[in-house]
Amino acid sequence: MTSSADTPCAWFTTLRADGSPHTTSVWFVLVQNAFWIASAATNVKVRNVTADDRVSLAIDGSAPDPHVAQGRALVHREIAEFADVVSLFAQKYNGWNVLDETVDGPRVLLQISVKRWLLGGS
Repeated sequence: MTSSADTPCAWFTTLRADGSPHTTSVWFVLVQNAFWIASAATNVKVRNVTADDRVSLAIDGSAPDPHVAQGRALVHREIAEFADVVSLFAQKYNGWNVLDETVDGPRVLLQISVKRWLLGGS
């Protein structure tokens, strides 16, 4: 079985202004106890996190012991300052350059600090 960090996608949940959940599939890297997600600055998830930083990530939901992380997200707009994280995305996702703004415009990095792990559906 692969580790959670090797799983290609996670389900990322943010809160809309009315408090309802917004869930989307995301690519991520895990550095120590923080998840990093790259996104277009204009995406709904970024707008939601800017208004309310509470988030959750569900990883490997098809396994007998799924992992769910709850925490707080911080939006980083100067993503070139995080060369190590940019490099990890390229390594994990076949050379993907998270700095490339040609498709979606300006990019951000979301840093999710895990406050609580829920393992195996606990």
